[in-house]
Amino acid sequence: MPAHPSGLRAPTRVQVPVAGGGLTVAIWGELADGPPVLAVHGITASSMAWASVAAALDGPVVAPDLRGRGGSAGLGGPYGMAAHAQDCVAVLDALGVDRARVAGHSMGGFVAAVLAHRHPDRVARLVLVDGGAPLPPVQGDPDELLGPAAQRLRMRFPNREAYRDFWRAHPAFTDWSPAIESYVDYDLTEDGDELRSRVAEEAMKADFTDLHTGAAGREAWAAVPPGTVFLRAERGLFDEPTPLYPDPDALAGVRVRTVPDSNHYTILFGANGVTAVADALA
Repeated sequence: MPAHPSGLRAPTRVQVPVAGGGLTVAIWGELADGPPVLAVHGITASSMAWASVAAALDGPVVAPDLRGRGGSAGLGGPYGMAAHAQDCVAVLDALGVDRARVAGHSMGGFVAAVLAHRHPDRVARLVLVDGGAPLPPVQGDPDELLGPAAQRLRMRFPNREAYRDFWRAHPAFTDWSPAIESYVDYDLTEDGDELRSRVAEEAMKADFTDLHTGAAGREAWAAVPPGTVFLRAERGLFDEPTPLYPDPDALAGVRVRTVPDSNHYTILFGANGVTAVADALA
């Protein structure tokens, strides 16, 4: 497998036919080496969020770029948790995978839970990583609530290093690493003489609304498989002391494991988080 300049393994990328076009899918390892992990990323992330976890696992890892993100940025709707889960089924079908261990981070946790609920025969094990449990109802205009995230998608950068500097200033990414850098670099695309994030604002807004108001996620959480592991970050999205899920006792029906010294993002990049995710999937 080719090496990334950072020293990380670079995935092989394939196109999988889905409704409306092709979905880009990253594959680490060889599918012939055993049942894969299907890894689903968050609302403004990409398959590269899973690079560190893929390096920690022995078997293959399959990670789609969801519609409107990464290599699938040009693929339009339908969006929403049910649509993304159906795309994941298409990925498994195209790759000849009957059943997979499924992990979802943040919004990907909701997608993974819906996949397990609607297609239980395709999911050998479900691991939710700081996502998938119901979030509070949206209070206010989604456009206003998404302000900082939407603003980033509209920003333009003169070069790759400027975009890296933008993310280095994010309080959740103070421990910069090759994995974070490759994740940030993959998000970039050209816009004339400048660079911008690949994430489609339309996709982010539609999925944000579905996360908070859609029935598919709530129904999936109510039917989450017994023994499902829920890995809870100790800190929040901006490394604040209050985590996304402040009360582990409220996460009934799952096996909650709080990952020490992790925030909502470093649970996929830091040593403690990567070890916890890999152990839960092993």
